Amino acid sequence: MSDLQTRDENALETATARILLYSDDRNVREKVRFAVGSTAAGRSIEWLETATHEATVTALDGDAFDLVILDGEAAKVGGMGIARQMKHEMFSVPPILLLVGRPGDAWLATWSEADGAVSHPLDPFAVREAVVELLAK
Repeated sequence: MSDLQTRDENALETATARILLYSDDRNVREKVRFAVGSTAAGRSIEWLETATHEATVTALDGDAFDLVILDGEAAKVGGMGIARQMKHEMFSVPPILLLVGRPGDAWLATWSEADGAVSHPLDPFAVREAVVELLAK
């Protein structure tokens, strides 16, 4: 296989960014998808949405993602706990964006070892900027 062929195949593989989006609130998931749009960092976006802790862990165990967005305000099991669990239990962890309740909760994102945080109410520009930044890592 030539170097040119390999580069073309690698470009095709990175042309799509796979993002796992966890929130028990359908409206939050919709706002995030709307803010990010269909492309970010020059890549088209493929979304997988989950609404429960179990579905999120199953998805993380079975698939590879370029970014994980977790709602820290989700009921029962919040995104902060899932982020910390990922960092401590997974070998290879994609960047994690945490959606926190208010700007003052940013320290909790640090505790959870998330790579970035955006606070509610979600500013579409801040969400998109954070996603682009984390996909570029």
